[in-house]
Amino acid sequence: MARPDMKDMSLTDADLDFIVGEAPPGAAGAEHLKGLIRSDGAFRKALVGDDRVFQRVMDDEEVFVKISPGLYFEVLLRRALKELDTATHTVERAGRQSIPVFDTREVVDLLSKSEVLLYLAHMLASFTRVHSYATSVRVRRGIRRRVRFSDMDIDSLLRVSATVEEEQRFGFYKRIADVCLFVSGVFPDYPFYDYRYPGSGQVRPLTRGRLRRSLEEYERDGRRFYGLAQRHPTAHVLELAGVFRLLGEHFTSARKPLAFIAAHYLHSQKQRLFVAPTQPA
Repeated sequence: MARPDMKDMSLTDADLDFIVGEAPPGAAGAEHLKGLIRSDGAFRKALVGDDRVFQRVMDDEEVFVKISPGLYFEVLLRRALKELDTATHTVERAGRQSIPVFDTREVVDLLSKSEVLLYLAHMLASFTRVHSYATSVRVRRGIRRRVRFSDMDIDSLLRVSATVEEEQRFGFYKRIADVCLFVSGVFPDYPFYDYRYPGSGQVRPLTRGRLRRSLEEYERDGRRFYGLAQRHPTAHVLELAGVFRLLGEHFTSARKPLAFIAAHYLHSQKQRLFVAPTQPA
């Protein structure tokens, strides 16, 4: 499984061309601006978060041909940060109900940390396609077998993570936590309808060979596995331990920006952009 670190969250040349193309008239030369975006976090925040960049991203139907998914979601998250900073509340979904929660300050404080915002942008980008992998696992002494798993399927990730060597577990811990955050943020209705019948609200009977999770269980597992990822030695090598600590400690606040962009900017597009969880009948 891929193991991106903070250094992998840089912008591509095409991303830089796109951003600089929306710079205000009279701005410095393109190459100078690109250098500033690469080297100055505050300058990157100002240009990527500019209203012109956001509007072009929203209006251009071929935007994914021109920029990376990472920049696309960074633009949306920077816009969400601006709007949440002036909002009075966020919204929690519970089945068909929308419940106002007065927690915007906590959400804004978390998303204002650049390392968190960039991690969330690239995490969202990772869900625009789902990968299947095969790995060799130990069955018993001297015997190994090859197993396949999907990086969107928590159950298969859990099964394989329990069988691989400790040094291999970091990627599984990270991905399990990311799936919990992604599903509970972008597809908040899925845990409810996966756990209960949509009409009556009654708890579904457990299907053989399949686990179900409530929203609370997604949050519990997300916190747990970000904690495990944080404590793994690889997190420190990749400079991600601090991000995982924040996401684990503030999991509910971390999913609020994802829910905000899904509701306000993506609308029906999220079904086209992401590989969605499969809804039960």
